[in-house]
Parts: sequence; C-alpha cells; structure tokens
Amino acid sequence: MLLIKKIIVPFIKKVRLKKVNIDDRFIKERQLGQGSMSEVWRCKDKLSGRIVALKVLDREKTERLEARFEGLNRPTEGEVALKLRHPHIVRTLEHGFTTNYEQYLVMEYINGVSLTLPVALQNELMQTHRLKFMVEMGEGLEYFHKQGWIHRDLCPRNVLVDKHNSIKLIDFGLVVPNTPPFRAPGNRTGTASYMAPELIKRMPTDQRIDVYSYAVSCFEMYTKRLPHDVDPTLTLDMVVQHINRPPTDIRELVPDIDDEVASTIMKGIAANPDERWGSVSAMLQRFRAAQERLEPESEYEYVDDDEAAEADDEYEYEYEEEEAEADDDEWEYEYEDE
Repeated sequence: MLLIKKIIVPFIKKVRLKKVNIDDRFIKERQLGQGSMSEVWRCKDKLSGRIVALKVLDREKTERLEARFEGLNRPTEGEVALKLRHPHIVRTLEHGFTTNYEQYLVMEYINGVSLTLPVALQNELMQTHRLKFMVEMGEGLEYFHKQGWIHRDLCPRNVLVDKHNSIKLIDFGLVVPNTPPFRAPGNRTGTASYMAPELIKRMPTDQRIDVYSYAVSCFEMYTKRLPHDVDPTLTLDMVVQHINRPPTDIRELVPDIDDEVASTIMKGIAANPDERWGSVSAMLQRFRAAQERLEPESEYEYVDDDEAAEADDEYEYEYEEEEAEADDDEWEYEYEDE
C-alpha cells in the first residue's frame, strides 16, 4: 500500500493542477525585466484588481535547470518563494502553470529600481543609505538562511530598492535546500563574478557561498567595481583565473572607509571558506554595530525574523478554484555548464 501511495499521489497532484491563461487573467502594462530564464511584467490582475509583478519562466530553460537536480526533489522557485515572509524579501502571492505549461509567479509590485543603478551611479541615494542597504540585505539573507535555504545568486541585480529606500531581495530561481545532497560538489550555475571560489572549483558548498556573494555586493556598493575587477561579461574560465589572485583591498580604493566595515567585507570575500564569516548573522552584527556608531542620529528598526513571519500581510489573498481557471533593469549574466 505504501508503494502505491508513492506512485499515485504525485500523479494525482499533477492531474489536479489547474493551468491559468495568463493572457486572459492579466493586463500587461509594461515589461520590467528580461532575464536569461524569465520575463517579468507589471500587470493588472483582473481577479484582485491589484497591480502586481508577473514572472513567467521559460519552459525549456527551466526544464534544463531542473534536470541538473534529477532525483533530488528540488523545490521550484515558486514553491520556495511562497514560503518567504520578510520585510526585505519580495512577497510572492501565487505560483502555478500557464496553459502553455510555463511556470509563473505573481508577486507584489515594487515601485523602485534595481540596486545595480545606485551602485553604478554612486549617487546621493547610495552615499546616504549605503550602510542601511547593507544591513537590510543582510537581514533578508539571514532570514532566508534560517529557513534552510542557500540562495546561490545574491548580487545587486537581484535586489530592489523601493520608493521608501528599503531593500527587497528578489529572484529565487537557483535556490537549493541547505542539505547534504545539494551541498555536494558539481553544479556551478550562477552569476560568475559573484560566485564563491569553492563553487566555481566544484568543491563542497554551504551557506558561506552566500556570505561571499553578500560581501562582494557590499564591496561593489562602496567601490563601483568587483574585488577582482572582473568584467561581468567574461566567461567562467576567465573568472577562474581572476579568483586565483588575491582580491583588491577595499581600503586601497576607498581610503576613508571605516576600518571595521572594511575588515568585515574583506573577511567575507576570503577565498578559503574557513577564513570567511561562518554565517551571515556574524557579518550582519558587525555592520549593525558600525551603523549605530557612524550614524547615531539615524533611526533604524531592526527586523526580528520571528515577528516578521507572524505579522499580518496586506498582500495575501486567495483564489477560489472557479476563479483560478477563469524602469530599466539589468538582468542576468548567468553561466551554466553544459
């Protein structure tokens, strides 16, 4: 009987899955971004009347990615995203399949810009809120890790700054569970210039690969460049040549940077994961201390993960079964080993 359940239950779930005609359901207003595996649109949802962000995944490319984890029961991007409840992570409202068998996600619409823009401009927004952005990015990632996930693609491109100058992490297409099968050597999918050396070299990995990506992002927020000065259009093999050299010390590029902030970032990009921060929480603690010391007049509300998860959410809504039938952004430089 147990064997029958293992075979039949997944089949029943697939049969019951209702596909949605997104062209009938949503009014597409404008495209927000074009990724290597997806498109994102600002839409009006006819069912709720809300303005939402609609992400549609390319079917063939998604299937190729999922094939890399065959037999591991890796959750889909939508399954991961639906579980996330944090002020600094974009809220996913719904996940399903279109009538063309494409996966789609309905997310809260964020009125803002990609973090890549203030990083590139080094404008007043970045100068004024840099430490705040670093702390909020760390809070989102800390929560994410506590839920048992590894992001694998954290970088400014996958971070939004909303109209209140608050950070929102987006894009969980490469996420894997923080479990031994997914920490094993092998898969090198990601954005090459933010990938930890152990990931590129096909060594065992853990959540410290996200600590590395977080530190690289912070380095870039101060310097407008990467620690190894890598062109993001380089091939993965060329990036490997760069990571075998020591990174540039951030203090050489930003002489007036606070020494504790500088040392925190540099430890985060250590090539040897054992010399890196053991957790994003340890790194975040240092940034918070620096923020309180350097910006004592500013008021910051630090996020309690448990309270955030339990808080009421204005975006949540459900669909009845009958109803369910009826700004420039920079996107991915993603390298996939064939």
